[in-house]
Amino acid sequence: MHAPLTPATRSTAEPDLTHHGDAEVGAGLVDLAVNVRRAPMPDWLAEPITASLADLAGYPDPEPARAAVAARHGRPPAEVLLTAGAAEGFVLLAQALRGIRRPVVVHPQFTEPEAALRAAGHQVQRALLDPADDFRLHPDAIPADADLVMIGNPTNPTSVLHPAADLATLARPGRVLVVDEAFADATAAPGHPGEPESLAARRDLPGLVVVRSLTKTWGLAGLRIGYLLGEAELLHRLAAVQPLWAVSTPALAAATACAGPTAVQAERAIAAQLAADRDHLVTRLSALPGVRVVGRPASAFVLIHRPGADRIRAALREHGWAVRRGDTFPGLGPDWLRIAVRDRACTDVFIKVLAEILEA
Repeated sequence: MHAPLTPATRSTAEPDLTHHGDAEVGAGLVDLAVNVRRAPMPDWLAEPITASLADLAGYPDPEPARAAVAARHGRPPAEVLLTAGAAEGFVLLAQALRGIRRPVVVHPQFTEPEAALRAAGHQVQRALLDPADDFRLHPDAIPADADLVMIGNPTNPTSVLHPAADLATLARPGRVLVVDEAFADATAAPGHPGEPESLAARRDLPGLVVVRSLTKTWGLAGLRIGYLLGEAELLHRLAAVQPLWAVSTPALAAATACAGPTAVQAERAIAAQLAADRDHLVTRLSALPGVRVVGRPASAFVLIHRPGADRIRAALREHGWAVRRGDTFPGLGPDWLRIAVRDRACTDVFIKVLAEILEA
Protein backbone atom coordinates (compact mmCIF):
# COMPACT_ATOMS: atom_id res chain seq x y z
CA MET A 1 0.00 0.00 0.00
CA HIS A 2 1.80 3.07 -1.23
CA ALA A 3 1.46 6.66 -0.13
CA PRO A 4 -0.16 8.79 -2.85
CA LEU A 5 1.73 11.86 -4.00
CA THR A 6 -0.18 15.10 -4.24
CA PRO A 7 0.89 18.67 -4.99
CA ALA A 8 0.67 21.10 -2.08
CA THR A 9 -1.62 23.73 -3.55
CA ARG A 10 -2.81 27.03 -2.09
CA SER A 11 -6.54 26.55 -2.67
CA THR A 12 -9.17 27.57 -0.14
CA ALA A 13 -9.68 23.89 0.68
CA GLU A 14 -6.12 23.58 1.90
CA PRO A 15 -5.47 22.85 5.59
CA ASP A 16 -4.27 25.81 7.60
CA LEU A 17 -0.58 24.95 8.00
CA THR A 18 -0.08 27.84 10.42
CA HIS A 19 -2.57 26.50 12.98
CA HIS A 20 -1.00 25.00 16.11
CA GLY A 21 -2.24 23.51 19.33
CA ASP A 22 -1.73 26.65 21.39
CA ALA A 23 -4.60 28.24 19.45
CA GLU A 24 -6.94 25.63 20.96
CA VAL A 25 -6.34 26.54 24.58
CA GLY A 26 -7.88 29.36 26.56
CA ALA A 27 -8.79 30.57 30.02
CA GLY A 28 -10.56 27.95 32.07
CA LEU A 29 -9.79 25.06 29.70
CA VAL A 30 -7.88 21.93 30.66
CA ASP A 31 -5.13 21.72 28.06
CA LEU A 32 -5.00 18.43 26.14
CA ALA A 33 -4.16 20.25 22.91
CA VAL A 34 -0.50 21.19 23.45
CA ASN A 35 2.17 18.52 23.77
CA VAL A 36 4.48 20.47 26.08
CA ARG A 37 4.98 18.75 29.43
CA ARG A 38 3.93 20.96 32.33
CA ALA A 39 5.79 19.98 35.48
CA PRO A 40 7.94 21.86 37.97
CA MET A 41 11.36 22.60 36.49
CA PRO A 42 14.07 20.52 38.17
CA ASP A 43 16.82 22.38 40.03
CA TRP A 44 19.55 21.08 37.72
CA LEU A 45 17.80 22.93 34.86
CA ALA A 46 16.37 25.96 36.64
CA GLU A 47 19.63 26.93 38.34
CA PRO A 48 21.82 27.33 35.22
CA ILE A 49 19.04 29.17 33.39
CA THR A 50 18.64 31.56 36.30
CA ALA A 51 22.42 32.00 36.66
CA SER A 52 22.71 32.86 32.96
CA LEU A 53 20.65 36.01 33.51
CA ALA A 54 23.73 37.61 35.08
CA ASP A 55 25.49 37.30 31.71
CA LEU A 56 22.94 39.01 29.49
CA ALA A 57 25.21 42.00 28.82
CA GLY A 58 27.48 39.77 26.75
CA TYR A 59 26.69 38.20 23.41
CA PRO A 60 25.72 34.51 23.52
CA ASP A 61 28.54 31.98 23.20
CA PRO A 62 27.12 28.78 21.68
CA GLU A 63 30.30 26.69 21.85
CA PRO A 64 29.90 25.10 25.34
CA ALA A 65 26.31 24.09 24.56
CA ARG A 66 27.30 22.86 21.13
CA ALA A 67 30.03 20.69 22.64
CA ALA A 68 27.65 19.30 25.26
CA VAL A 69 25.01 18.37 22.69
CA ALA A 70 27.65 16.83 20.44
CA ALA A 71 28.98 14.71 23.30
CA ARG A 72 25.50 13.47 24.11
CA HIS A 73 24.99 12.16 20.59
CA GLY A 74 28.54 10.95 19.96
CA ARG A 75 29.31 13.52 17.29
CA PRO A 76 31.93 16.23 16.79
CA PRO A 77 30.68 19.77 17.53
CA ALA A 78 30.83 20.65 13.82
CA GLU A 79 27.87 18.28 13.33
CA VAL A 80 25.61 20.29 15.67
CA LEU A 81 23.75 23.50 14.88
CA LEU A 82 21.85 25.11 17.76
CA THR A 83 18.57 26.79 16.81
CA ALA A 84 15.82 28.91 18.35
CA GLY A 85 13.55 25.90 18.64
CA ALA A 86 13.09 23.14 16.10
CA ALA A 87 10.89 25.45 14.02
CA GLU A 88 13.87 27.65 13.14
CA GLY A 89 15.62 24.58 11.80
CA PHE A 90 12.89 24.06 9.21
CA VAL A 91 13.19 27.67 8.10
CA LEU A 92 16.97 27.36 7.74
CA LEU A 93 16.57 24.22 5.64
CA ALA A 94 14.03 25.87 3.38
CA GLN A 95 16.14 28.99 2.92
CA ALA A 96 19.54 27.32 2.49
CA LEU A 97 18.41 24.54 0.13
CA ARG A 98 16.95 26.69 -2.60
CA GLY A 99 18.52 24.51 -5.27
CA ILE A 100 16.35 21.48 -4.55
CA ARG A 101 14.02 20.43 -7.34
CA ARG A 102 11.61 17.91 -5.84
CA PRO A 103 10.91 18.28 -2.12
CA VAL A 104 8.57 15.67 -0.65
CA VAL A 105 6.95 16.02 2.77
CA VAL A 106 5.50 12.87 4.32
CA HIS A 107 2.09 13.58 5.87
CA PRO A 108 0.28 13.65 8.21
CA GLN A 109 3.00 15.39 10.18
CA PHE A 110 3.91 18.67 11.88
CA THR A 111 2.98 21.37 9.39
CA GLU A 112 5.90 23.78 9.90
CA PRO A 113 8.30 21.92 7.55
CA GLU A 114 5.95 22.33 4.59
CA ALA A 115 4.98 25.85 5.62
CA ALA A 116 8.64 26.86 5.70
CA LEU A 117 9.29 25.32 2.29
CA ARG A 118 6.31 27.06 0.73
CA ALA A 119 7.26 30.40 2.26
CA ALA A 120 10.68 30.04 0.60
CA GLY A 121 9.05 29.44 -2.79
CA HIS A 122 9.43 25.66 -3.06
CA GLN A 123 6.84 23.57 -4.88
CA VAL A 124 6.10 20.83 -2.36
CA GLN A 125 4.74 17.35 -3.00
CA ARG A 126 3.00 15.42 -0.24
CA ALA A 127 3.34 11.71 0.38
CA LEU A 128 0.15 10.85 2.25
CA LEU A 129 0.32 7.84 4.54
CA ASP A 130 -2.76 5.65 4.73
CA PRO A 131 -4.89 5.74 7.92
CA ALA A 132 -6.20 2.25 7.07
CA ASP A 133 -2.58 1.09 7.29
CA ASP A 134 -2.05 2.91 10.62
CA PHE A 135 -0.02 5.59 8.82
CA ARG A 136 2.93 3.27 8.34
CA LEU A 137 5.78 4.31 6.11
CA HIS A 138 6.53 2.30 2.97
CA PRO A 139 9.92 3.59 1.80
CA ASP A 140 9.39 2.55 -1.81
CA ALA A 141 6.48 5.02 -2.02
CA ILE A 142 8.90 7.95 -1.85
CA PRO A 143 9.99 9.00 -5.37
CA ALA A 144 13.54 8.00 -6.16
CA ASP A 145 14.27 11.46 -7.58
CA ALA A 146 13.09 13.36 -4.49
CA ASP A 147 16.09 15.44 -3.44
CA LEU A 148 14.57 16.51 -0.12
CA VAL A 149 12.41 14.26 2.07
CA MET A 150 10.91 15.41 5.38
CA ILE A 151 9.32 13.05 7.89
CA GLY A 152 8.60 13.03 11.62
CA ASN A 153 9.64 10.23 13.98
CA PRO A 154 7.70 9.80 16.16
CA THR A 155 5.28 11.66 13.96
CA ASN A 156 3.11 14.50 15.18
CA PRO A 157 0.08 14.10 15.13
CA THR A 158 -0.18 10.34 14.51
CA SER A 159 2.18 9.26 17.33
CA VAL A 160 3.57 6.61 14.95
CA LEU A 161 7.17 5.58 15.51
CA HIS A 162 8.68 4.44 12.21
CA PRO A 163 11.44 1.80 12.25
CA ALA A 164 14.86 3.42 12.01
CA ALA A 165 15.82 0.85 9.38
CA ASP A 166 13.00 2.03 7.11
CA LEU A 167 14.03 5.66 7.49
CA ALA A 168 17.66 4.81 6.82
CA THR A 169 16.71 3.36 3.42
CA LEU A 170 15.52 6.83 2.40
CA ALA A 171 19.03 8.30 2.71
CA ARG A 172 21.12 8.45 -0.45
CA PRO A 173 23.71 10.68 -2.14
CA GLY A 174 22.15 13.77 -3.68
CA ARG A 175 19.22 13.81 -1.25
CA VAL A 176 18.70 15.61 2.05
CA LEU A 177 16.71 13.46 4.46
CA VAL A 178 15.20 15.48 7.32
CA VAL A 179 13.89 13.47 10.26
CA ASP A 180 12.00 15.50 12.84
CA GLU A 181 12.75 13.91 16.22
CA ALA A 182 11.17 16.63 18.35
CA PHE A 183 9.43 13.95 20.42
CA ALA A 184 12.11 11.24 20.32
CA ASP A 185 13.06 11.89 23.93
CA ALA A 186 9.48 10.96 24.90
CA THR A 187 9.75 7.43 23.45
CA ALA A 188 10.59 4.25 25.34
CA ALA A 189 10.61 0.53 24.66
CA PRO A 190 11.02 -2.46 27.00
CA GLY A 191 14.63 -3.60 27.10
CA HIS A 192 15.87 -0.56 25.19
CA PRO A 193 18.08 1.76 27.27
CA GLY A 194 17.71 4.82 25.06
CA GLU A 195 15.44 6.30 22.42
CA PRO A 196 14.09 3.51 20.20
CA GLU A 197 14.33 4.14 16.43
CA SER A 198 16.30 7.39 16.78
CA LEU A 199 18.83 8.28 14.08
CA ALA A 200 20.50 11.01 16.16
CA ALA A 201 23.77 9.09 16.49
CA ARG A 202 23.92 7.87 12.87
CA ARG A 203 26.85 9.49 11.06
CA ASP A 204 26.96 7.04 8.14
CA LEU A 205 23.80 8.14 6.30
CA PRO A 206 24.42 10.65 3.50
CA GLY A 207 22.39 13.85 3.67
CA LEU A 208 20.74 13.04 6.99
CA VAL A 209 19.59 15.96 9.15
CA VAL A 210 17.98 15.14 12.49
CA VAL A 211 15.87 17.90 14.03
CA ARG A 212 15.63 17.91 17.82
CA SER A 213 13.68 19.99 20.33
CA LEU A 214 14.23 20.58 24.04
CA THR A 215 10.97 22.43 24.53
CA LYS A 216 8.54 19.50 24.88
CA THR A 217 9.79 17.27 27.68
CA TRP A 218 11.33 20.09 29.71
CA GLY A 219 8.54 22.65 29.28
CA LEU A 220 10.73 25.23 27.52
CA ALA A 221 8.50 26.28 24.63
CA GLY A 222 8.81 29.92 25.65
CA LEU A 223 12.61 29.74 25.73
CA ARG A 224 12.99 28.47 22.13
CA ILE A 225 15.80 25.94 22.03
CA GLY A 226 16.47 23.07 19.63
CA TYR A 227 19.23 21.81 17.38
CA LEU A 228 20.09 20.07 14.15
CA LEU A 229 22.43 17.08 13.75
CA GLY A 230 24.05 16.28 10.43
CA GLU A 231 27.06 16.47 8.17
CA ALA A 232 29.31 19.43 8.98
CA GLU A 233 29.32 20.77 5.43
CA LEU A 234 25.54 20.72 5.21
CA LEU A 235 25.10 22.36 8.60
CA HIS A 236 27.59 25.05 7.55
CA ARG A 237 25.25 25.90 4.66
CA LEU A 238 22.35 26.21 7.07
CA ALA A 239 24.34 28.32 9.53
CA ALA A 240 25.14 30.75 6.70
CA VAL A 241 21.48 31.83 6.54
CA GLN A 242 20.93 31.88 10.31
CA PRO A 243 20.77 35.28 12.04
CA LEU A 244 23.72 36.15 14.24
CA TRP A 245 23.32 35.11 17.89
CA ALA A 246 20.06 33.34 17.10
CA VAL A 247 20.04 31.38 20.38
CA SER A 248 19.89 33.35 23.62
CA THR A 249 22.22 32.88 26.57
CA PRO A 250 19.47 31.35 28.79
CA ALA A 251 18.54 28.95 25.99
CA LEU A 252 22.18 27.91 25.62
CA ALA A 253 22.34 27.26 29.36
CA ALA A 254 19.29 25.05 29.03
CA ALA A 255 20.81 23.14 26.10
CA THR A 256 23.97 22.43 28.09
CA ALA A 257 22.02 21.22 31.09
CA CYS A 258 19.64 19.06 29.03
CA ALA A 259 22.56 17.31 27.31
CA GLY A 260 24.12 16.12 30.57
CA PRO A 261 23.84 12.67 32.16
CA THR A 262 21.45 13.89 34.87
CA ALA A 263 19.04 15.11 32.21
CA VAL A 264 19.29 11.95 30.13
CA GLN A 265 18.58 9.77 33.17
CA ALA A 266 15.60 11.92 34.13
CA GLU A 267 14.38 11.91 30.54
CA ARG A 268 14.33 8.11 30.45
CA ALA A 269 12.31 7.99 33.66
CA ILE A 270 9.84 10.52 32.25
CA ALA A 271 9.50 8.51 29.03
CA ALA A 272 8.78 5.34 31.00
CA GLN A 273 6.08 7.04 33.07
CA LEU A 274 4.65 8.60 29.92
CA ALA A 275 4.37 5.15 28.34
CA ALA A 276 2.34 3.90 31.29
CA ASP A 277 0.10 6.98 31.26
CA ARG A 278 -0.32 6.64 27.49
CA ASP A 279 -1.33 2.99 27.78
CA HIS A 280 -3.98 4.00 30.30
CA LEU A 281 -5.32 6.70 27.97
CA VAL A 282 -5.40 4.31 25.01
CA THR A 283 -7.23 1.66 27.02
CA ARG A 284 -9.87 4.13 28.17
CA LEU A 285 -10.31 5.68 24.70
CA SER A 286 -10.57 2.27 23.01
CA ALA A 287 -13.49 1.37 25.23
CA LEU A 288 -15.58 4.29 23.99
CA PRO A 289 -18.16 3.66 21.24
CA GLY A 290 -16.98 4.45 17.73
CA VAL A 291 -13.57 5.72 18.83
CA ARG A 292 -10.56 4.37 16.96
CA VAL A 293 -7.04 4.84 18.30
CA VAL A 294 -4.54 4.74 15.45
CA GLY A 295 -1.95 1.96 15.58
CA ARG A 296 0.32 1.84 18.62
CA PRO A 297 0.94 5.39 19.84
CA ALA A 298 4.55 5.98 20.86
CA SER A 299 4.75 9.58 22.00
CA ALA A 300 3.20 12.25 24.23
CA PHE A 301 -0.10 12.30 22.33
CA VAL A 302 -2.69 9.98 20.82
CA LEU A 303 -4.58 10.40 17.54
CA ILE A 304 -8.17 9.20 17.41
CA HIS A 305 -10.78 8.91 14.68
CA ARG A 306 -14.46 9.35 15.38
CA PRO A 307 -17.13 10.54 12.94
CA GLY A 308 -18.26 14.02 13.94
CA ALA A 309 -15.05 14.71 15.87
CA ASP A 310 -15.26 18.41 15.02
CA ARG A 311 -18.58 18.64 16.87
CA ILE A 312 -17.18 16.59 19.74
CA ARG A 313 -14.25 19.02 20.03
CA ALA A 314 -16.68 21.93 20.28
CA ALA A 315 -18.68 20.13 22.96
CA LEU A 316 -15.52 19.38 24.92
CA ARG A 317 -14.67 23.08 24.91
CA GLU A 318 -18.08 23.85 26.37
CA HIS A 319 -17.27 21.38 29.15
CA GLY A 320 -13.86 22.93 29.83
CA TRP A 321 -11.50 20.71 27.80
CA ALA A 322 -9.23 21.65 24.88
CA VAL A 323 -8.08 19.03 22.37
CA ARG A 324 -6.27 19.45 19.06
CA ARG A 325 -8.35 19.55 15.87
CA GLY A 326 -7.22 17.27 13.06
CA ASP A 327 -8.42 19.09 9.96
CA THR A 328 -5.38 21.38 9.78
CA PHE A 329 -3.09 18.40 9.10
CA PRO A 330 -2.79 17.28 5.46
CA GLY A 331 -4.08 13.73 5.18
CA LEU A 332 -6.54 14.02 8.07
CA GLY A 333 -9.83 15.88 8.32
CA PRO A 334 -12.63 16.95 10.68
CA ASP A 335 -13.15 13.42 12.03
CA TRP A 336 -9.72 13.34 13.73
CA LEU A 337 -8.57 14.62 17.13
CA ARG A 338 -5.17 14.65 18.82
CA ILE A 339 -5.17 14.24 22.59
CA ALA A 340 -2.16 14.92 24.80
CA VAL A 341 -1.17 12.29 27.35
CA ARG A 342 -1.62 13.47 30.93
CA ASP A 343 -1.55 11.66 34.29
CA ARG A 344 -4.13 8.97 34.97
CA ALA A 345 -6.31 11.08 37.22
CA CYS A 346 -6.64 13.75 34.53
CA THR A 347 -7.32 11.09 31.90
CA ASP A 348 -10.09 9.49 33.95
CA VAL A 349 -11.92 12.80 34.39
CA PHE A 350 -11.53 13.57 30.70
CA ILE A 351 -12.85 10.17 29.61
CA LYS A 352 -15.89 10.59 31.85
CA VAL A 353 -16.70 13.91 30.17
CA LEU A 354 -16.03 12.53 26.70
CA ALA A 355 -18.21 9.47 27.34
CA GLU A 356 -21.09 11.69 28.42
CA ILE A 357 -20.75 13.77 25.25
CA LEU A 358 -20.73 10.64 23.07
CA GLU A 359 -23.83 9.31 24.80
CA ALA A 360 -25.77 12.56 24.44
